[in-house]
Amino acid sequence: MNEYKIPAQTRIGHVHLKVSDLQKSLDFYCGLLGFDKMMMYGDQAAFISAGGYHHHIGLNTWHSKGASPAPAYAPGLYHTAIVYPERKDLAVILQRLIDAKYTITGASDHGVSEAIYLNDPDQNGVELYWDRSKELWPKDDHGDMTMFTKRLDIEGLLALAK
Repeated sequence: MNEYKIPAQTRIGHVHLKVSDLQKSLDFYCGLLGFDKMMMYGDQAAFISAGGYHHHIGLNTWHSKGASPAPAYAPGLYHTAIVYPERKDLAVILQRLIDAKYTITGASDHGVSEAIYLNDPDQNGVELYWDRSKELWPKDDHGDMTMFTKRLDIEGLLALAK
C-alpha cells in the first residue's frame, strides 16, 4: 500500500458532545465561554459556534439525557481544545473564569502554546489555549519541535486582561 499523507489544509470541523442536561451545557458553552447558539434541534440538541460558523460544537442528549458523567478511567474523549486567536483573548477568558469562580483544573505552558484546563458540566475536559507563532516553538539540537509542560505564567497572562 502506498504511503498516504492527509492534506496539510485538513482541519477538525467540529466536535459533537453527548451531554446530560442541554441547558446546563448551553449555560457553560454560551453563557460562560461566549459561544453563539446557532440553532436548536428541538429540545435535544444545540449547535454553537464562534464567529457565525454553522457549528464548532454540537451538544446533544440523544443517548445521554440525565446520565452520569463517563468514568474517568475509560476510553473516550480526553478533552475538547478551543484555540483563541491571541494571548490577550486567553487572558480575558481566564479572568472571566476567575470572576465566575469556575473551577480550573490546570494551567500549563507547553512551549508551542499556553493552556487553561477545566471541565464542562458533564465533566468533559476542556482546554482553552492560544498558539505561539511557529517561529517561537521550542526545538532540540536537531531542529525538531519539542513540547513540554511547565508552569503557566498566570500573573503575566492576567496582566493582559486589564
